[in-house]
Amino acid sequence: MAERSFTNEVGKLKLGEGEEFRGEGILAVTKALLQSGVSYVAGYQGAPISHLMDVLTDANDILEELGVHFEHSASEATATATLAASVNYPLRGAVTFKSTVGTNVASDALANLASGGVTGGALLIVGEDYGEGSSIMQERSHAFAMKSQVWLLDPRPNLESMVGAVERGFELSEASNTPVMLQLRIRACHVHGRFTTRANRRPAFTLKDAIEHPVRDVDRIVLPPASYLHEHEKIARRWPAAVRYITQHGMNEFFGADEQDIGIVMQGGMYNGVLRALELLGLADAFGQSRIPLYVLNVTYPLVDEEFVRFCAGKRSILIVEEGQPDYIEQAVHAILRRADLNTRVHGKDVLPMAGEYTGGVLLKGLAEYVRRYEPGLLEGRALPRAARPATPARMPDNPKAFAIQRASDQVQGRPPSFCTGCPERPIFTAIKLVERELGQHHISCDIGCHLFSVLPPFNLGATTMGYGLGWAGASALNTRETSRRTISIMGDGGFWHNGLTSGVGNAVFNETDNVLLVVDNGYSAATGGQDVLSSKAENPIRSTNNPIENAVRGVGVKWVRTVTRTYGVAQMRDTLREALTTREKGPKVVVAQSECMLNKQRRVRPLMRKAIGEGRRVVRERFGVDPDTCTGDHSCIRLSGCPSLTIRDNPDPLRTDPVAAVVDSCVGCGLCGEVSHAAVLCPSFYRAEIINNPGRWDKFKARLRKTVIGALQRRIDRRLEGLAA
Repeated sequence: MAERSFTNEVGKLKLGEGEEFRGEGILAVTKALLQSGVSYVAGYQGAPISHLMDVLTDANDILEELGVHFEHSASEATATATLAASVNYPLRGAVTFKSTVGTNVASDALANLASGGVTGGALLIVGEDYGEGSSIMQERSHAFAMKSQVWLLDPRPNLESMVGAVERGFELSEASNTPVMLQLRIRACHVHGRFTTRANRRPAFTLKDAIEHPVRDVDRIVLPPASYLHEHEKIARRWPAAVRYITQHGMNEFFGADEQDIGIVMQGGMYNGVLRALELLGLADAFGQSRIPLYVLNVTYPLVDEEFVRFCAGKRSILIVEEGQPDYIEQAVHAILRRADLNTRVHGKDVLPMAGEYTGGVLLKGLAEYVRRYEPGLLEGRALPRAARPATPARMPDNPKAFAIQRASDQVQGRPPSFCTGCPERPIFTAIKLVERELGQHHISCDIGCHLFSVLPPFNLGATTMGYGLGWAGASALNTRETSRRTISIMGDGGFWHNGLTSGVGNAVFNETDNVLLVVDNGYSAATGGQDVLSSKAENPIRSTNNPIENAVRGVGVKWVRTVTRTYGVAQMRDTLREALTTREKGPKVVVAQSECMLNKQRRVRPLMRKAIGEGRRVVRERFGVDPDTCTGDHSCIRLSGCPSLTIRDNPDPLRTDPVAAVVDSCVGCGLCGEVSHAAVLCPSFYRAEIINNPGRWDKFKARLRKTVIGALQRRIDRRLEGLAA
């Protein structure tokens, strides 16, 4: 169950010749694949490209009608290796995953694929997750394109350009016998627009043809001496063929007036931001008419020397808008211009930041600085936005509202990301905290996934994370018979099936580790959007599920395995972890902690509840609360749980100043707060309440009876208090 369904939208994929598509970028890319006659698609979900996998899943019937094979790959390496089908056969194939972490995983397969080259078009659609909002290390896909000699497309973020990049990408791949990487930033994935469609194409050469008529070319296999010839072929034949195709089909674009002797060169993905900045400076309009010449690199690798020479001829300077570091393009342009003996000054990272996302404000400031240096007359007499004005000595803002915001920012507490309300992973880390109260602190090796939030308050657990599914491998060196203390490693079910079973569990068995692995089994690849995995409990019509993790770890040799089927039972979780850390039995130990991801559960349950309520059926929902008269105000429940629905309120007792705990309406009734109070021997101030929609006669009778009894008792208390007051 993905976080978003495209069931209604996938009908647009059937649009025919000359019709108009309106919709989201990720859906348009799928339509472009079908228009291009793709034979097979594979991939691994991950932001910002997850929704492409979700679209393909929801469109599986359409894919099958066209003879297109689609699969969810076990990892990005698996997906990239799938493109081997295009090495010997004229089959167009596409794979997709998140970059750069996914490209890191895929790099071995990518290097082999690029070395031997391809016959059919091979397209890698990577989601470039770069910037402040990214969840990964700040690296770029550009390095992989350069390393393995694959061509990198970075189209302007509008639907026509993106669809054209997919179609041209296949053709470029076939023309140069080289894989092509198509880079899509998050704004491109989710931009909305329109384009004129073409009819979907069944592949002329099918998977059936390839299977029934096998072909082999030993020169395409990376084995000496062919591997030495591959390197020569890349430079002598494939690169020139790619440059020839790029120039002949105008894949890079030129905009703007020619009379200016300055210009701006940009990655295609930066076009919208640059144009908006120029518009705010009065140097362009919203329709793309620019007063400064623009050279848009929809292909950022390889660069075309003759296009740069032509653009720079007669110009005093150019500004290169290249997001991220190192400045690969800027360095290459210096070399191109020096070889051509052009004296055009090249600016880039001296005006724009060396690192970080090029947001609208960053681009506005950098472009204004560049224009001010070379053509200040273009900005004279204009009321520029604050970000574009020359820097002035720092002082307090004149605007009272801005002053208040600046002062308030010094007082507001940071809000680090944390687990969702009712998340079944939170009680796991509560149990670890309780075990550490007894046994002391342990080295904890983390992994990629929602559970990585445990490194932040209130749990403050975890020392390292090395990559998806590498939680146990990240502690493999800490394995010695000189101590009885054990390390704890954490891994999600998504990471387990992606990489962890071999890299973590198999490695631990082979090397006879005596440490502990905790597998968080929430039923989905939750961190990437809630897609099913091998161990999901849900029935999936096109995938195999219900394959227990416990069976898998026992299959590779782990003998000590415990499965906790309800993580909200904090006492059981605590006791199981204590046993794993203290048992005298040697060898690897695995605890599988199961409970369904609360977000996916709510997505599944809430529509059913709304339907039942609308039909007049009785529906009972649980909620928890705190009795303010019983609460002691020590807030241990908050420190051990960290649930977003737990907060504080003023104490109703005028003689007590400590605020009391309170449960807000976002509570989903998971019961963790009460479980924590019991397992940690905290105060008994939590209560459980039932909210009943469409109550029956028996429900109404009980409610009246309770109201009567409670009212009588309350009036009795009030009379006693009045007597004391008198």
